[in-house]
Amino acid sequence: MSKHVVIVGGGIVGLCSAFFLCEAGCDVTVIDKSDLKSGTSHFNAGYICPSHFTPLSTPGIIKQGLKWMLNSSSPFYIQPKFNASLLSWLWAFKSSCTTKLVNKNEPHLRDLCQLSQGLFEELSQHSALAFHYEKKGLLMLCQTAQALEHELHTLRRANALGVGAKEILPTDLKTMEPNVAVDAIGGVYFPNDHHSTPSDFMTQMKQYLETNGVQFILNEEVTHFNLKSNQIESVYTSSKNIKADDFVIAAGTWSAKLLKQLKLKLLLQPGKGYAFESKRILNISTPSILVEAKTAVTPMNGYTRFAGTMELSGFDTKLRQNRIQAIGSAVEQFYPEITISKDEMAAANYGYRPLSPDGMPYIGKPKNFQNLTVATGHAMIGWTLGPGTGKLISELILDQKTSVDLSPYHPNRKF
Repeated sequence: MSKHVVIVGGGIVGLCSAFFLCEAGCDVTVIDKSDLKSGTSHFNAGYICPSHFTPLSTPGIIKQGLKWMLNSSSPFYIQPKFNASLLSWLWAFKSSCTTKLVNKNEPHLRDLCQLSQGLFEELSQHSALAFHYEKKGLLMLCQTAQALEHELHTLRRANALGVGAKEILPTDLKTMEPNVAVDAIGGVYFPNDHHSTPSDFMTQMKQYLETNGVQFILNEEVTHFNLKSNQIESVYTSSKNIKADDFVIAAGTWSAKLLKQLKLKLLLQPGKGYAFESKRILNISTPSILVEAKTAVTPMNGYTRFAGTMELSGFDTKLRQNRIQAIGSAVEQFYPEITISKDEMAAANYGYRPLSPDGMPYIGKPKNFQNLTVATGHAMIGWTLGPGTGKLISELILDQKTSVDLSPYHPNRKF
Protein backbone atom coordinates (compact mmCIF):
# COMPACT_ATOMS: atom_id res chain seq x y z
CA MET A 1 0.00 0.00 0.00
CA SER A 2 1.54 3.30 -1.08
CA LYS A 3 1.68 6.22 1.29
CA HIS A 4 0.45 9.72 0.66
CA VAL A 5 3.14 12.15 1.78
CA VAL A 6 2.77 15.93 2.09
CA ILE A 7 6.02 17.90 1.82
CA VAL A 8 5.95 21.48 3.06
CA GLY A 9 8.69 23.30 1.17
CA GLY A 10 9.64 23.21 -2.50
CA GLY A 11 13.37 23.97 -2.33
CA ILE A 12 15.99 21.44 -3.32
CA VAL A 13 15.44 19.36 -0.17
CA GLY A 14 11.68 19.25 -0.73
CA LEU A 15 11.95 18.38 -4.42
CA CYS A 16 14.57 15.70 -3.84
CA SER A 17 12.45 14.20 -1.07
CA ALA A 18 9.52 14.18 -3.50
CA PHE A 19 11.69 12.52 -6.14
CA PHE A 20 12.81 9.58 -4.01
CA LEU A 21 9.37 9.07 -2.48
CA CYS A 22 7.75 9.19 -5.92
CA GLU A 23 10.29 6.69 -7.27
CA ALA A 24 9.36 4.39 -4.38
CA GLY A 25 5.67 4.50 -5.36
CA CYS A 26 4.33 7.09 -2.91
CA ASP A 27 1.70 9.69 -3.73
CA VAL A 28 3.33 13.06 -3.04
CA THR A 29 1.99 16.58 -2.60
CA VAL A 30 4.37 19.55 -2.35
CA ILE A 31 3.16 22.79 -0.73
CA ASP A 32 5.10 26.03 -1.03
CA LYS A 33 4.30 29.66 -0.33
CA SER A 34 6.08 30.73 -3.55
CA ASP A 35 5.84 29.80 -7.22
CA LEU A 36 9.16 27.85 -7.03
CA LYS A 37 10.78 30.18 -9.54
CA SER A 38 13.06 31.94 -7.07
CA GLY A 39 14.54 31.58 -3.60
CA THR A 40 17.77 30.23 -2.14
CA SER A 41 17.58 26.96 -4.08
CA HIS A 42 17.68 28.93 -7.32
CA PHE A 43 20.09 31.59 -6.15
CA ASN A 44 23.17 29.92 -4.66
CA ALA A 45 26.75 29.09 -5.65
CA GLY A 46 25.79 25.69 -7.08
CA TYR A 47 28.62 23.82 -5.34
CA ILE A 48 28.38 20.09 -4.71
CA CYS A 49 31.24 20.01 -2.30
CA PRO A 50 32.46 17.22 -0.01
CA SER A 51 35.23 19.73 0.82
CA HIS A 52 32.73 21.56 3.06
CA PHE A 53 32.84 18.87 5.75
CA THR A 54 33.60 21.31 8.58
CA PRO A 55 30.49 22.65 10.37
CA LEU A 56 29.94 26.39 10.59
CA SER A 57 30.50 26.40 14.37
CA THR A 58 34.30 26.13 14.30
CA PRO A 59 36.65 27.18 17.11
CA GLY A 60 37.87 30.74 16.55
CA ILE A 61 34.85 31.84 14.54
CA ILE A 62 33.45 33.74 17.54
CA LYS A 63 36.63 35.82 17.84
CA GLN A 64 36.67 36.53 14.11
CA GLY A 65 32.95 37.20 14.11
CA LEU A 66 33.27 39.78 16.87
CA LYS A 67 35.72 41.70 14.68
CA TRP A 68 33.32 41.58 11.75
CA MET A 69 29.87 41.62 13.27
CA LEU A 70 29.29 45.40 13.50
CA ASN A 71 30.80 46.15 10.09
CA SER A 72 27.86 45.96 7.69
CA SER A 73 30.15 45.33 4.70
CA SER A 74 32.15 42.49 6.31
CA PRO A 75 31.80 38.82 5.26
CA PHE A 76 29.86 38.18 8.51
CA TYR A 77 27.43 40.73 9.91
CA ILE A 78 24.92 40.69 12.75
CA GLN A 79 22.37 43.47 12.66
CA PRO A 80 22.49 45.14 16.12
CA LYS A 81 18.86 44.36 16.87
CA PHE A 82 18.77 41.39 19.22
CA ASN A 83 15.72 39.32 20.17
CA ALA A 84 15.16 36.28 22.36
CA SER A 85 15.29 33.86 19.43
CA LEU A 86 18.63 35.19 18.16
CA LEU A 87 20.13 35.31 21.66
CA SER A 88 19.14 31.67 22.31
CA TRP A 89 20.67 30.69 19.00
CA LEU A 90 23.89 32.64 19.64
CA TRP A 91 24.30 31.02 23.06
CA ALA A 92 23.88 27.53 21.57
CA PHE A 93 26.23 28.49 18.73
CA LYS A 94 28.89 29.59 21.21
CA SER A 95 28.52 26.30 23.10
CA SER A 96 28.95 24.36 19.85
CA CYS A 97 32.22 26.06 18.84
CA THR A 98 34.51 23.44 20.38
CA THR A 99 37.26 21.36 18.81
CA LYS A 100 35.81 18.19 20.35
CA LEU A 101 32.37 18.68 18.78
CA VAL A 102 33.74 19.74 15.39
CA ASN A 103 36.06 16.70 15.26
CA LYS A 104 33.09 14.50 16.17
CA ASN A 105 30.80 15.98 13.51
CA GLU A 106 33.21 16.29 10.58
CA PRO A 107 33.17 12.58 9.59
CA HIS A 108 29.37 12.55 9.71
CA LEU A 109 29.09 15.64 7.53
CA ARG A 110 31.67 14.19 5.14
CA ASP A 111 29.61 11.00 4.79
CA LEU A 112 26.43 12.93 4.08
CA CYS A 113 28.21 15.19 1.56
CA GLN A 114 29.65 12.19 -0.27
CA LEU A 115 26.33 10.32 -0.25
CA SER A 116 24.60 13.37 -1.68
CA GLN A 117 27.23 14.03 -4.32
CA GLY A 118 26.93 10.45 -5.57
CA LEU A 119 23.16 10.85 -5.86
CA PHE A 120 23.59 14.22 -7.60
CA GLU A 121 25.84 12.57 -10.16
CA GLU A 122 23.27 9.79 -10.71
CA LEU A 123 20.55 12.39 -11.23
CA SER A 124 22.75 14.20 -13.76
CA GLN A 125 22.77 11.01 -15.83
CA HIS A 126 19.00 10.46 -15.56
CA SER A 127 17.46 10.26 -19.02
CA ALA A 128 14.70 12.74 -18.15
CA LEU A 129 16.84 15.30 -16.31
CA ALA A 130 19.04 17.43 -18.55
CA PHE A 131 20.72 19.94 -16.25
CA HIS A 132 24.18 21.51 -16.20
CA TYR A 133 26.65 19.49 -14.10
CA GLU A 134 30.47 19.64 -14.17
CA LYS A 135 33.40 18.05 -12.31
CA LYS A 136 36.05 20.75 -12.21
CA GLY A 137 36.88 20.73 -8.51
CA LEU A 138 36.99 23.77 -6.25
CA LEU A 139 39.78 26.29 -5.66
CA MET A 140 40.27 28.06 -2.34
CA LEU A 141 42.22 31.18 -3.34
CA CYS A 142 44.23 33.16 -0.77
CA GLN A 143 45.92 36.56 -0.82
CA THR A 144 47.40 36.48 2.69
CA ALA A 145 49.68 34.07 4.54
CA GLN A 146 47.23 33.82 7.43
CA ALA A 147 44.37 32.71 5.18
CA LEU A 148 46.62 30.25 3.35
CA GLU A 149 47.75 28.66 6.62
CA HIS A 150 44.12 28.20 7.63
CA GLU A 151 43.33 26.52 4.32
CA LEU A 152 46.40 24.27 4.62
CA HIS A 153 45.07 23.16 8.01
CA THR A 154 41.79 22.25 6.28
CA LEU A 155 43.80 20.44 3.59
CA ARG A 156 45.49 18.26 6.21
CA ARG A 157 42.16 17.47 7.83
CA ALA A 158 40.59 16.74 4.44
CA ASN A 159 43.30 14.28 3.49
CA ALA A 160 43.01 12.60 6.91
CA LEU A 161 39.28 12.14 6.24
CA GLY A 162 39.86 10.84 2.71
CA VAL A 163 38.27 13.85 1.00
CA GLY A 164 41.31 14.67 -1.13
CA ALA A 165 43.01 18.05 -1.44
CA LYS A 166 46.30 19.53 -2.61
CA GLU A 167 48.17 22.79 -2.21
CA ILE A 168 48.20 25.15 -5.18
CA LEU A 169 51.10 27.48 -5.99
CA PRO A 170 50.89 30.65 -8.13
CA THR A 171 52.49 28.75 -11.01
CA ASP A 172 49.69 26.15 -10.79
CA LEU A 173 47.09 28.89 -11.07
CA LYS A 174 48.44 29.90 -14.47
CA THR A 175 47.86 26.34 -15.66
CA MET A 176 44.41 26.03 -14.08
CA GLU A 177 43.22 29.45 -15.23
CA PRO A 178 45.18 30.13 -18.46
CA ASN A 179 42.72 32.71 -19.81
CA VAL A 180 42.33 35.03 -16.84
CA ALA A 181 44.78 36.66 -14.44
CA VAL A 182 44.48 35.55 -10.79
CA ASP A 183 46.04 37.58 -7.98
CA ALA A 184 46.68 35.05 -5.19
CA ILE A 185 49.69 33.77 -3.29
CA GLY A 186 48.32 30.25 -3.57
CA GLY A 187 45.55 28.14 -2.18
CA VAL A 188 44.07 24.69 -1.88
CA TYR A 189 42.37 22.64 -4.60
CA PHE A 190 39.68 20.04 -3.97
CA PRO A 191 39.63 17.97 -7.18
CA ASN A 192 36.59 15.90 -6.19
CA ASP A 193 34.14 18.78 -5.83
CA HIS A 194 31.52 19.33 -8.53
CA HIS A 195 29.24 22.22 -9.51
CA SER A 196 25.96 22.87 -11.31
CA THR A 197 23.51 25.58 -12.33
CA PRO A 198 20.77 25.55 -9.67
CA SER A 199 17.92 26.95 -11.78
CA ASP A 200 18.55 24.27 -14.43
CA PHE A 201 18.19 21.52 -11.84
CA MET A 202 15.17 22.99 -10.09
CA THR A 203 13.27 23.55 -13.33
CA GLN A 204 14.04 20.08 -14.68
CA MET A 205 13.21 18.36 -11.39
CA LYS A 206 9.85 20.11 -10.98
CA GLN A 207 8.86 19.24 -14.55
CA TYR A 208 9.83 15.61 -14.01
CA LEU A 209 7.86 15.37 -10.76
CA GLU A 210 4.75 16.91 -12.32
CA THR A 211 4.98 14.47 -15.23
CA ASN A 212 5.16 11.61 -12.76
CA GLY A 213 2.13 12.57 -10.71
CA VAL A 214 3.46 14.76 -7.92
CA GLN A 215 0.91 17.46 -7.05
CA PHE A 216 2.06 21.01 -6.38
CA ILE A 217 0.09 23.51 -4.31
CA LEU A 218 1.92 26.79 -4.84
CA ASN A 219 1.58 30.35 -3.59
CA GLU A 220 -0.15 29.06 -0.47
CA GLU A 221 1.17 28.92 3.08
CA VAL A 222 0.41 26.24 5.63
CA THR A 223 -1.72 28.02 8.24
CA HIS A 224 -2.20 25.25 10.81
CA PHE A 225 -2.27 21.52 11.47
CA ASN A 226 -5.08 19.15 12.33
CA LEU A 227 -3.83 16.87 15.11
CA LYS A 228 -5.07 13.68 16.72
CA SER A 229 -3.04 12.30 19.61
CA ASN A 230 0.57 11.97 18.38
CA GLN A 231 -0.40 12.08 14.71
CA ILE A 232 -0.89 14.83 12.18
CA GLU A 233 -4.06 14.14 10.24
CA SER A 234 -3.94 17.06 7.81
CA VAL A 235 -2.54 20.49 7.07
CA TYR A 236 -4.54 23.57 6.21
CA THR A 237 -3.60 26.21 3.69
CA SER A 238 -5.57 29.35 2.92
CA SER A 239 -7.88 27.34 0.64
CA LYS A 240 -7.35 23.63 1.30
CA ASN A 241 -7.31 20.91 3.92
CA ILE A 242 -4.87 18.21 2.80
CA LYS A 243 -4.89 14.83 4.51
CA ALA A 244 -1.94 12.45 4.29
CA ASP A 245 -0.21 9.52 5.95
CA ASP A 246 3.10 11.32 6.52
CA PHE A 247 4.25 14.93 6.61
CA VAL A 248 7.66 16.46 5.89
CA ILE A 249 8.68 19.95 7.00
CA ALA A 250 11.40 21.06 4.60
CA ALA A 251 10.65 24.77 4.48
CA GLY A 252 14.14 26.12 5.14
CA THR A 253 14.31 28.78 7.84
CA TRP A 254 10.50 29.00 7.93
CA SER A 255 10.44 25.44 9.31
CA ALA A 256 10.94 26.74 12.86
CA LYS A 257 7.78 28.88 12.64
CA LEU A 258 5.75 25.92 11.38
CA LEU A 259 7.06 23.56 14.03
CA LYS A 260 6.31 26.10 16.75
CA GLN A 261 2.62 25.49 16.02
CA LEU A 262 3.27 21.88 17.03
CA LYS A 263 5.04 23.03 20.22
CA LEU A 264 8.36 21.88 18.81
CA LYS A 265 11.25 24.28 19.38
CA LEU A 266 13.90 24.29 16.66
CA LEU A 267 16.85 26.66 17.06
CA LEU A 268 17.16 28.12 13.58
CA GLN A 269 18.25 31.47 12.19
CA PRO A 270 18.07 32.85 8.64
CA GLY A 271 21.56 33.59 7.29
CA LYS A 272 21.10 36.04 4.44
CA GLY A 273 23.46 35.65 1.49
CA TYR A 274 23.75 37.82 -1.63
CA ALA A 275 24.51 36.92 -5.24
CA PHE A 276 24.55 38.38 -8.74
CA GLU A 277 25.65 37.26 -12.21
CA SER A 278 27.66 38.39 -15.18
CA LYS A 279 26.61 37.15 -18.62
CA ARG A 280 29.81 38.45 -20.19
CA ILE A 281 32.61 36.07 -21.19
CA LEU A 282 34.96 36.30 -18.21
CA ASN A 283 37.16 33.27 -19.02
CA ILE A 284 36.94 31.88 -15.47
CA SER A 285 36.84 28.10 -15.77
CA THR A 286 37.29 26.72 -12.24
CA PRO A 287 34.81 27.32 -9.40
CA SER A 288 36.61 29.23 -6.65
CA ILE A 289 36.16 30.69 -3.21
CA LEU A 290 37.98 33.94 -2.51
CA VAL A 291 38.92 33.04 1.03
CA GLU A 292 39.47 36.38 2.75
CA ALA A 293 36.23 37.79 1.34
CA LYS A 294 34.21 34.56 1.69
CA THR A 295 33.05 35.05 -1.89
CA ALA A 296 32.12 32.22 -4.27
CA VAL A 297 32.78 32.39 -8.01
CA THR A 298 30.99 29.80 -10.16
CA PRO A 299 30.99 29.45 -13.97
CA MET A 300 27.43 28.32 -14.71
CA ASN A 301 25.34 27.59 -17.77
CA GLY A 302 25.53 30.88 -19.70
CA TYR A 303 26.84 33.14 -16.92
CA THR A 304 29.23 33.44 -13.99
CA ARG A 305 27.71 33.77 -10.54
CA PHE A 306 29.27 35.65 -7.63
CA ALA A 307 27.86 34.89 -4.19
CA GLY A 308 28.74 35.38 -0.57
CA THR A 309 28.47 37.03 2.83
CA MET A 310 26.61 35.88 5.93
CA GLU A 311 24.13 38.26 7.51
CA LEU A 312 22.10 37.60 10.64
CA SER A 313 19.30 40.13 10.41
CA GLY A 314 16.22 37.96 10.77
CA PHE A 315 13.90 38.06 7.78
CA ASP A 316 14.99 41.58 6.96
CA THR A 317 14.38 42.23 3.26
CA LYS A 318 16.80 45.12 2.84
CA LEU A 319 19.40 44.82 0.08
CA ARG A 320 22.52 46.27 1.67
CA GLN A 321 24.43 47.77 -1.23
CA ASN A 322 27.74 47.88 0.63
CA ARG A 323 27.62 44.10 1.05
CA ILE A 324 26.93 43.62 -2.64
CA GLN A 325 29.74 46.02 -3.51
CA ALA A 326 32.08 44.07 -1.20
CA ILE A 327 31.47 40.96 -3.31
CA GLY A 328 32.20 42.91 -6.50
CA SER A 329 35.35 44.42 -5.02
CA ALA A 330 36.62 41.01 -3.94
CA VAL A 331 36.17 39.65 -7.48
CA GLU A 332 38.12 42.60 -8.91
CA GLN A 333 40.90 42.15 -6.36
CA PHE A 334 41.40 38.47 -7.12
CA TYR A 335 40.78 38.79 -10.88
CA PRO A 336 42.42 42.16 -11.73
CA GLU A 337 41.45 41.96 -15.41
CA ILE A 338 37.74 41.80 -14.52
CA THR A 339 35.59 44.82 -13.72
CA ILE A 340 32.13 44.27 -12.26
CA SER A 341 29.58 46.68 -13.71
CA LYS A 342 27.03 48.68 -11.75
CA ASP A 343 24.25 47.03 -13.75
CA GLU A 344 25.43 43.56 -12.73
CA MET A 345 25.47 44.51 -9.05
CA ALA A 346 22.13 46.28 -9.40
CA ALA A 347 20.55 42.95 -10.32
CA ALA A 348 21.73 41.30 -7.07
CA ASN A 349 19.34 39.31 -4.94
CA TYR A 350 19.47 37.38 -1.69
CA GLY A 351 18.36 34.17 -0.05
CA TYR A 352 18.03 32.88 3.50
CA ARG A 353 20.14 29.88 4.52
CA PRO A 354 18.69 28.00 7.50
CA LEU A 355 21.36 27.91 10.22
CA SER A 356 21.43 25.48 13.13
CA PRO A 357 23.69 26.38 16.09
CA ASP A 358 26.14 23.49 15.55
CA GLY A 359 26.23 23.71 11.75
CA MET A 360 24.59 20.30 11.33
CA PRO A 361 21.25 19.87 9.55
CA TYR A 362 18.10 18.75 11.33
CA ILE A 363 17.07 15.46 9.70
CA GLY A 364 14.77 13.03 11.46
CA LYS A 365 11.51 12.38 13.26
CA PRO A 366 10.76 14.49 16.35
CA LYS A 367 9.78 12.39 19.35
CA ASN A 368 6.26 13.76 19.74
CA PHE A 369 4.83 12.88 16.33
CA GLN A 370 4.94 9.47 14.64
CA ASN A 371 4.23 10.69 11.12
CA LEU A 372 6.31 13.90 11.01
CA THR A 373 9.80 14.20 9.51
CA VAL A 374 11.97 17.32 9.64
CA ALA A 375 14.57 18.32 7.05
CA THR A 376 16.14 21.76 7.44
CA GLY A 377 19.16 23.61 8.89
CA HIS A 378 21.55 22.88 6.01
CA ALA A 379 23.31 26.26 6.27
CA MET A 380 25.63 27.07 3.33
CA ILE A 381 25.66 23.52 1.93
CA GLY A 382 21.96 22.98 1.33
CA TRP A 383 22.61 22.61 -2.38
CA THR A 384 25.24 19.95 -1.78
CA LEU A 385 23.06 18.02 0.66
CA GLY A 386 19.74 18.20 -1.21
CA PRO A 387 19.69 14.77 -2.88
CA GLY A 388 21.24 13.03 0.13
CA THR A 389 18.67 14.51 2.47
CA GLY A 390 15.86 13.61 0.09
CA LYS A 391 17.04 10.01 0.02
CA LEU A 392 17.22 9.87 3.82
CA ILE A 393 13.71 11.32 4.14
CA SER A 394 12.35 8.60 1.87
CA GLU A 395 14.16 5.93 3.89
CA LEU A 396 12.75 7.25 7.17
CA ILE A 397 9.19 7.40 5.87
CA LEU A 398 9.40 3.94 4.32
CA ASP A 399 10.97 2.47 7.49
CA GLN A 400 14.17 1.49 5.70
CA LYS A 401 17.71 1.41 7.04
CA THR A 402 19.14 4.87 6.46
CA SER A 403 22.17 5.32 4.20
CA VAL A 404 24.09 7.15 6.95
CA ASP A 405 23.84 7.40 10.73
CA LEU A 406 21.23 10.06 11.51
CA SER A 407 21.87 10.45 15.23
CA PRO A 408 24.04 13.62 14.79
CA TYR A 409 21.17 15.27 12.90
CA HIS A 410 18.25 14.49 15.21
CA PRO A 411 15.82 17.42 15.59
CA ASN A 412 15.63 16.89 19.36
CA ARG A 413 19.39 17.00 19.99
CA LYS A 414 20.64 19.15 22.83
CA PHE A 415 23.01 22.13 22.54
